[in-house]
Amino acid sequence: MRTPMLAANWKMNKTVAEATAFTTAFLPLVADVADAEIVLAPPFTALAAVAAACRGSDVAAAAQNVHWEPGGAFTGEVSLAMVRDAGASHVIVGHSERRHLFGEDDDAVNRKTRAVLAAGLTPIVCIGETLADREADETAAVLDRQIDGGLAGLAADDVESIVVAYEPVWAIGTGRTATPEQAQQAHAHVRRRLAALAGGAAADRCRLLYGGSVKPANAADLSAQPDVDGALVGGASLDPRSFAKIVDTCRKAV
Repeated sequence: MRTPMLAANWKMNKTVAEATAFTTAFLPLVADVADAEIVLAPPFTALAAVAAACRGSDVAAAAQNVHWEPGGAFTGEVSLAMVRDAGASHVIVGHSERRHLFGEDDDAVNRKTRAVLAAGLTPIVCIGETLADREADETAAVLDRQIDGGLAGLAADDVESIVVAYEPVWAIGTGRTATPEQAQQAHAHVRRRLAALAGGAAADRCRLLYGGSVKPANAADLSAQPDVDGALVGGASLDPRSFAKIVDTCRKAV
């Protein structure tokens, strides 16, 4: 049985004060949740504050990105030691905005994923196709390429311990959402590809999240799909009551 995960990606939103206020309001709303893993991914400036506010609760903190090198002349980058020192236990890797706006490729995703694992943290590895890919019937090929490249060299134990987030690029921040059937079809394909990469047991234990305009209104139908193990939530996670509602809805539906 895979434990559901609900992860909030705040992207470039919230000051330290705003992030702390969110966390203070949010934690009591999910204090009784024992059957799902909850993760908050604030911007780097608020990561330490959110991690500190979550201390003593079952809610974890995640970084939205990281560099694979341990240190050096990489102006503007953040290392895994810094992320861990700030209190994060998870790291989002390869989000479509990193891929499409900042040029990250599958090799960079692979380096980051391996580095996050080596640091003892949990990578949330994002994959997904563009609208042009889907309309060209290239979804499966794109997902295969991203999985094969991004997870190259990982052992079965590694695949079991990572989290994969399927986020169709055409559904991120657009108000459009994959239907539950489309989400299940993509997730089932991803699980089959993971099985080919690392074996059926590892693929079966790997959690697959759906991301892309997840809201309280559609969270239940998406999470009810057999290969959907939770959600990576963007805009709807910026309000504590909205995200708490998604957590409650998803954990009951999974």
